[in-house]
Amino acid sequence: SSSSSSSSSSQHHQHIGRSHQSHPTSHFQQQTRYLSAPSALTPEQRTTTLQTLLGFKKNSTTMGWKLLEGDDNRDAICKTYSFVDFNQAWEFMGKVAVVAEEMEHHPEWFNVYNRVEVTLTTHDCNGLSTNDIEMANKMDEFETQLLSGQS
Repeated sequence: SSSSSSSSSSQHHQHIGRSHQSHPTSHFQQQTRYLSAPSALTPEQRTTTLQTLLGFKKNSTTMGWKLLEGDDNRDAICKTYSFVDFNQAWEFMGKVAVVAEEMEHHPEWFNVYNRVEVTLTTHDCNGLSTNDIEMANKMDEFETQLLSGQS
């Protein structure tokens, strides 16, 4: 009886080992879309896609994205999100973190209680890229979901 339980136990461990071994391959396959270096926004994308992010957003409680202003002259956009409380801000950051890992594109951010300040830029092209636009839109989508109770 004890030998049958130990063999089923070792089979269980072998199964767990196999599932972990296959994980990196599937994780890599999910990310292949983002492995090429991002390109900077074209002048046309700046006047169309970028402009839709700047200013007021329809279903947002906060101002829209703004071009970063300051002494460092970085080509970046920034936005401050305000949530109901710290837990909601943390949930927002958790949702964004999953997307950031999938995209291999990570925001600069700062969190105090219910506020999350975000800066987006792409270091690989030394400025704004389509990755920043995609990330900004995803963040706005998460904000809308959370503030309307659809999390």
